[in-house]
Amino acid sequence: MNDETESPPEGAGMMDVVNDLESAAKGDEVSLGAVLEELEHAGFVPVLLAPALAVVTPLSGIPLFSSVCGITITLVAVQMLFGRTSLWLPAWLRRRKIPSKRLESAAQALRKPARWIDGHARPRLQVLVTPPLDRVIFLLCTLAGLVMPALEFIPFSSSIMGAAVALLSLTLLLRDGLFALFGYGAIVIAVAVVVRAI
Repeated sequence: MNDETESPPEGAGMMDVVNDLESAAKGDEVSLGAVLEELEHAGFVPVLLAPALAVVTPLSGIPLFSSVCGITITLVAVQMLFGRTSLWLPAWLRRRKIPSKRLESAAQALRKPARWIDGHARPRLQVLVTPPLDRVIFLLCTLAGLVMPALEFIPFSSSIMGAAVALLSLTLLLRDGLFALFGYGAIVIAVAVVVRAI
Protein backbone atom coordinates (compact mmCIF):
# COMPACT_ATOMS: atom_id res chain seq x y z
CA MET A 1 0.00 0.00 0.00
CA ASN A 2 1.28 3.46 -0.86
CA ASP A 3 1.92 6.08 1.78
CA GLU A 4 -0.87 8.59 1.22
CA THR A 5 -0.70 10.47 4.52
CA GLU A 6 0.91 13.41 2.72
CA SER A 7 -0.65 13.55 -0.75
CA PRO A 8 -3.79 11.63 -1.78
CA PRO A 9 -4.10 10.67 -5.45
CA GLU A 10 -4.78 13.54 -7.84
CA GLY A 11 -8.53 14.07 -8.15
CA ALA A 12 -9.41 11.77 -5.24
CA GLY A 13 -12.68 12.66 -3.53
CA MET A 14 -15.29 11.46 -1.10
CA MET A 15 -17.31 9.93 -3.94
CA ASP A 16 -14.41 7.59 -4.74
CA VAL A 17 -14.55 6.26 -1.18
CA VAL A 18 -18.34 5.86 -1.36
CA ASN A 19 -18.01 3.97 -4.66
CA ASP A 20 -15.42 1.65 -3.13
CA LEU A 21 -17.69 0.96 -0.15
CA GLU A 22 -20.56 0.06 -2.46
CA SER A 23 -18.29 -2.15 -4.59
CA ALA A 24 -17.31 -4.09 -1.48
CA ALA A 25 -20.94 -4.98 -0.68
CA LYS A 26 -21.02 -8.47 -2.20
CA GLY A 27 -22.76 -11.62 -1.01
CA ASP A 28 -24.82 -11.80 2.18
CA GLU A 29 -22.07 -10.46 4.42
CA VAL A 30 -18.84 -8.58 3.87
CA SER A 31 -15.76 -8.59 6.08
CA LEU A 32 -13.85 -5.50 7.13
CA GLY A 33 -10.86 -7.00 5.35
CA ALA A 34 -12.78 -7.13 2.06
CA VAL A 35 -13.84 -3.51 2.47
CA LEU A 36 -10.25 -2.48 3.12
CA GLU A 37 -9.09 -4.29 0.00
CA GLU A 38 -11.33 -1.94 -2.01
CA LEU A 39 -9.84 1.11 -0.27
CA GLU A 40 -6.18 0.33 0.35
CA HIS A 41 -5.10 1.03 -3.23
CA ALA A 42 -5.63 4.74 -2.53
CA GLY A 43 -3.65 4.87 0.71
CA PHE A 44 -4.28 5.51 4.37
CA VAL A 45 -6.71 8.42 4.16
CA PRO A 46 -9.65 6.58 2.53
CA VAL A 47 -9.19 3.75 5.06
CA LEU A 48 -9.39 6.34 7.85
CA LEU A 49 -12.41 8.04 6.30
CA ALA A 50 -14.51 4.92 5.62
CA PRO A 51 -15.15 3.77 9.23
CA ALA A 52 -15.75 7.37 10.30
CA LEU A 53 -18.42 7.77 7.62
CA ALA A 54 -19.94 4.41 8.56
CA VAL A 55 -20.48 5.53 12.15
CA VAL A 56 -22.69 8.42 11.03
CA THR A 57 -24.96 6.11 8.98
CA PRO A 58 -27.61 3.65 10.25
CA LEU A 59 -24.82 1.05 10.42
CA SER A 60 -24.03 2.49 13.84
CA GLY A 61 -27.14 0.69 15.10
CA ILE A 62 -25.35 -2.66 14.78
CA PRO A 63 -24.20 -3.75 18.27
CA LEU A 64 -20.52 -2.90 18.90
CA PHE A 65 -20.18 -1.48 15.38
CA SER A 66 -19.04 1.90 16.70
CA SER A 67 -16.42 0.15 18.83
CA VAL A 68 -15.02 -1.75 15.84
CA CYS A 69 -14.91 1.47 13.82
CA GLY A 70 -13.23 3.31 16.68
CA ILE A 71 -10.53 0.66 17.01
CA THR A 72 -9.97 0.74 13.25
CA ILE A 73 -9.71 4.54 13.25
CA THR A 74 -7.19 4.45 16.11
CA LEU A 75 -4.98 1.83 14.46
CA VAL A 76 -4.98 3.62 11.10
CA ALA A 77 -4.42 7.10 12.56
CA VAL A 78 -1.59 6.07 14.87
CA GLN A 79 0.22 4.46 11.93
CA MET A 80 -0.21 7.71 9.99
CA LEU A 81 1.14 9.61 12.99
CA PHE A 82 4.30 7.52 13.01
CA GLY A 83 4.73 7.64 9.24
CA ARG A 84 4.24 3.99 8.36
CA THR A 85 4.22 3.23 4.65
CA SER A 86 2.06 0.09 4.85
CA LEU A 87 -1.10 -0.55 6.82
CA TRP A 88 -1.40 -3.27 9.44
CA LEU A 89 -4.64 -4.36 11.09
CA PRO A 90 -5.06 -7.50 13.23
CA ALA A 91 -6.65 -10.54 11.61
CA TRP A 92 -9.52 -10.65 14.12
CA LEU A 93 -10.50 -7.11 13.13
CA ARG A 94 -10.31 -7.85 9.40
CA ARG A 95 -12.62 -10.86 9.93
CA ARG A 96 -15.43 -8.77 11.43
CA LYS A 97 -18.50 -8.89 9.15
CA ILE A 98 -21.57 -6.77 8.47
CA PRO A 99 -24.60 -7.43 6.23
CA SER A 100 -23.79 -6.42 2.65
CA LYS A 101 -27.24 -4.88 2.12
CA ARG A 102 -26.73 -2.54 5.06
CA LEU A 103 -23.33 -1.47 3.74
CA GLU A 104 -24.81 -0.86 0.30
CA SER A 105 -27.67 1.19 1.78
CA ALA A 106 -25.21 3.24 3.83
CA ALA A 107 -23.09 3.93 0.75
CA GLN A 108 -26.15 5.02 -1.23
CA ALA A 109 -27.18 7.37 1.59
CA LEU A 110 -23.74 8.99 1.43
CA ARG A 111 -23.86 9.68 -2.32
CA LYS A 112 -25.72 13.00 -2.18
CA PRO A 113 -23.52 14.58 0.53
CA ALA A 114 -20.42 13.19 -1.21
CA ARG A 115 -21.34 14.94 -4.46
CA TRP A 116 -21.96 18.20 -2.61
CA ILE A 117 -18.72 18.02 -0.64
CA ASP A 118 -16.60 17.12 -3.67
CA GLY A 119 -18.22 19.94 -5.63
CA HIS A 120 -17.53 22.59 -2.99
CA ALA A 121 -14.08 21.56 -1.72
CA ARG A 122 -11.03 23.50 -2.85
CA PRO A 123 -7.52 24.20 -1.52
CA ARG A 124 -7.96 26.42 1.54
CA LEU A 125 -6.03 27.01 4.76
CA GLN A 126 -3.22 24.79 3.48
CA VAL A 127 -1.20 25.36 6.64
CA LEU A 128 -3.63 23.00 8.42
CA VAL A 129 -2.99 20.10 6.02
CA THR A 130 0.79 20.30 5.78
CA PRO A 131 3.50 19.43 8.34
CA PRO A 132 3.66 19.98 11.21
CA LEU A 133 -0.04 20.78 11.71
CA ASP A 134 -1.22 17.70 9.81
CA ARG A 135 0.15 15.73 12.78
CA VAL A 136 -2.49 17.42 14.93
CA ILE A 137 -5.12 15.81 12.71
CA PHE A 138 -3.49 12.37 13.02
CA LEU A 139 -3.31 12.73 16.81
CA LEU A 140 -6.91 13.90 17.20
CA CYS A 141 -8.17 11.03 15.02
CA THR A 142 -6.16 8.58 17.14
CA LEU A 143 -7.67 9.92 20.36
CA ALA A 144 -11.19 10.13 18.91
CA GLY A 145 -11.09 6.51 17.78
CA LEU A 146 -9.69 5.47 21.14
CA VAL A 147 -12.66 6.85 23.09
CA MET A 148 -15.37 5.69 20.68
CA PRO A 149 -15.86 2.24 22.28
CA ALA A 150 -16.69 3.96 25.58
CA LEU A 151 -19.18 6.23 23.81
CA GLU A 152 -21.42 3.27 22.84
CA PHE A 153 -23.38 4.00 26.02
CA ILE A 154 -23.91 7.74 25.43
CA PRO A 155 -26.53 8.49 22.75
CA PHE A 156 -25.28 10.33 19.65
CA SER A 157 -21.77 10.85 21.03
CA SER A 158 -20.05 8.17 18.92
CA SER A 159 -21.78 9.46 15.78
CA ILE A 160 -20.65 13.02 16.51
CA MET A 161 -17.10 11.80 17.11
CA GLY A 162 -17.29 9.79 13.89
CA ALA A 163 -18.41 12.93 12.06
CA ALA A 164 -15.41 14.76 13.51
CA VAL A 165 -13.00 12.10 12.25
CA ALA A 166 -14.75 12.13 8.86
CA LEU A 167 -14.29 15.91 8.58
CA LEU A 168 -10.62 15.66 9.58
CA SER A 169 -10.13 12.83 7.08
CA LEU A 170 -11.76 14.92 4.35
CA THR A 171 -9.30 17.68 5.21
CA LEU A 172 -6.47 15.32 4.22
CA LEU A 173 -8.27 13.79 1.25
CA LEU A 174 -9.43 17.05 -0.33
CA ARG A 175 -6.56 19.25 0.93
CA ASP A 176 -9.14 21.70 2.25
CA GLY A 177 -8.26 23.08 5.68
CA LEU A 178 -11.77 24.45 6.19
CA PHE A 179 -12.92 20.90 6.97
CA ALA A 180 -10.33 20.78 9.76
CA LEU A 181 -12.01 23.71 11.49
CA PHE A 182 -15.38 21.95 11.25
CA GLY A 183 -13.75 18.77 12.56
CA TYR A 184 -12.27 20.56 15.56
CA GLY A 185 -15.69 22.02 16.27
CA ALA A 186 -17.34 18.60 16.09
CA ILE A 187 -14.84 17.23 18.62
CA VAL A 188 -15.70 20.06 21.00
CA ILE A 189 -19.41 19.27 20.58
CA ALA A 190 -18.81 15.55 21.21
CA VAL A 191 -16.84 16.32 24.38
CA ALA A 192 -19.63 18.64 25.55
CA VAL A 193 -22.23 15.90 24.98
CA VAL A 194 -20.16 13.43 27.00
CA VAL A 195 -19.53 15.87 29.85
CA ARG A 196 -23.22 16.72 30.04
CA ALA A 197 -24.17 13.03 30.10
CA ILE A 198 -21.77 12.14 32.92
